[in-house]
Amino acid sequence: MRPLTEQDIRNSFVNCTKGEAKRLAIPRDLDQRPWDDLDFLGWRDPGAPDRSYLVAEHDNRPVGVTLRFPSVRRGLLHRSLCSLCLTTHPGSGVSLMTARKAGAAGREGNSVGVYMCADLACSLYVRGKKVPESGSRFEETLTQEEQIARTVGNLSSFLRKLYE
Repeated sequence: MRPLTEQDIRNSFVNCTKGEAKRLAIPRDLDQRPWDDLDFLGWRDPGAPDRSYLVAEHDNRPVGVTLRFPSVRRGLLHRSLCSLCLTTHPGSGVSLMTARKAGAAGREGNSVGVYMCADLACSLYVRGKKVPESGSRFEETLTQEEQIARTVGNLSSFLRKLYE
């Protein structure tokens, strides 16, 4: 992913107002992010425990999405699978993230959801740069490049649903 500035990020949001995008908490460490290892920039809002944000390249431009997720904690014996990177996590490591749709559909209250890593670190899990709490990922016959392409494809599919 190409490095983004704070202004790039604020201008990218498609499912909130310009005022909301202006007020949301942007990470302060943008210059320290591992941009070459990211398929998307994702972060949680430190002031709103049920809110997170995601910015990804989609149709050759950055697209930002506000996401909400439940604050319900699952037991440690429960395991879930991220639908983007296919990493399994115990407990609350995977969460249903919902996004208000873009445009008129979103203003009418329509939304889409995706089960994804609660820490939004899918890119790092696929590349082996971060290890899930469970200690490992499933062994796959796909190469790392194919797994990355699958993750990007799954994310693109989710982002397309914002406009349907």
